[in-house]
Amino acid sequence: MLFNTLLVVGSAALAFASPLRSRSGPGDGPSCTPRPRPVLPVNGGGKELAAPSTELKAIILGFGIQNYTCSGAGEAPRAIGALAMLYDITKLYPNQGPDSLSMEDFTALTTTALWNLDVPLNLEPTSDNRIAASRGASLTDPFPAAAPLELEGMKPIPFAGHHIFNSLGQPQFMLPDHDINFVATKLDDAPAPATADRGPEDTGAVAWLHLGALPGSTGAQYVYRVLTAGGVSHGCAAGPGADSTTYATTYWFYG
Repeated sequence: MLFNTLLVVGSAALAFASPLRSRSGPGDGPSCTPRPRPVLPVNGGGKELAAPSTELKAIILGFGIQNYTCSGAGEAPRAIGALAMLYDITKLYPNQGPDSLSMEDFTALTTTALWNLDVPLNLEPTSDNRIAASRGASLTDPFPAAAPLELEGMKPIPFAGHHIFNSLGQPQFMLPDHDINFVATKLDDAPAPATADRGPEDTGAVAWLHLGALPGSTGAQYVYRVLTAGGVSHGCAAGPGADSTTYATTYWFYG
């Protein structure tokens, strides 16, 4: 069993962004000009995550749910994990090749996915004792078949893997094509910028994270969760039970 999870989904997907624009740049076709290295975003707030000191392995879009539990009405929700499909957006970073985006469109990918697409998980029926729009991911078969993520105006974004919380309650990222199996521990966090997208459920954006590898991890040493959109709990007004919120983010893998 991966972990207990429920999902709160907003009503119909909203039209949010205009079609994304591809931008080519240095490195396209025959050229001696090296492609510029992607630069980890900064949030511009009072606290920044430590800059990476190792090689970038991949930039991944995560799209799924953040999970919480409530012990009673009015109590503070407790985070209990996350569940997400992962997609490879490394080549979409500006000036990485013919499919590269403008910086504006690249940084908006999380918001664009969250507002325009249904969360890519297998969902349970609506629960009568939670928020009307609330549904949970299947406890036995939460993930649909692997498939690219399709956003209007873009080539399909390749499927890359899954993000779960394992039986020990540890965040785990599985990216077979990158030979990455990363079990994480939190090293640091920083609040999402005030301008971060609150998501269709208007709860707020989860914090940015700096994660380190636990023993047994392969393929990467560090992961950064940045450019978050949505994912904050709805709170515990509905009383005891599980609560989940849709989110999207980018995960930057270094090693």
